[in-house]
Amino acid sequence: MNIHDEQKRAAARRALELVEPGMLLGIGSGSTARFFIEALGERVAKGLRISAIATSRQSEELARRLGITLVDDPVQPIDLAVDGADEIDPQLRLIKGHGGALFREKLVASSARRFIVIADASKLVRRLGQTFVPVEILPFLWRQTAQRLAVLGADSRLRTGEGTPYLTDNGNLILDLTFAEGIEDPEGTAAAIKATTGVLEHGLFLGLATGAIVAEPEGLRILGSLS
Repeated sequence: MNIHDEQKRAAARRALELVEPGMLLGIGSGSTARFFIEALGERVAKGLRISAIATSRQSEELARRLGITLVDDPVQPIDLAVDGADEIDPQLRLIKGHGGALFREKLVASSARRFIVIADASKLVRRLGQTFVPVEILPFLWRQTAQRLAVLGADSRLRTGEGTPYLTDNGNLILDLTFAEGIEDPEGTAAAIKATTGVLEHGLFLGLATGAIVAEPEGLRILGSLS
């Protein structure tokens, strides 16, 4: 296991301390969330009773194999959501969705009483937009949607996999937007993307994270609040 994976596992195990019996959990997607799901599965095997809603089919399959009780359409609010992030700025604004599950991840984060991010220190940035912002769009007339997004000043690339367009769990396409100088105004950019016809959701998660557990070589650092 490399140093980044060790840090991710440390952050995941700290987040597991927030889990209480009877909770409805939102479980995220990606490599960092996988460590949390695996650790959660260990506690479930020892008798912890919780239920969970997964943000991707991949996470759902892993949770099911580990004996975690899953729900599809809960009536009650989600008590705690735990997920990774691709970028985290000092205001706990995030970029998520490099793995393709941004729509479901945002639905779960928005429905949770607490949304805790777990990450290693490589995800910390001074300004969002150091990588790219995924945008989930309808396949219908997607080229026109891409043209409308071009006015934001970002380069866009249709995400592909094995030579064919990548499809999300919802059956949609993803455009990855790259901003050469980063994103100066995340809130304005997020609003402009969301207002674009053909766009379903984007990977800017603003005002959603209540806290973050960041694993650094010196140990764990807490941003925001875990309570």
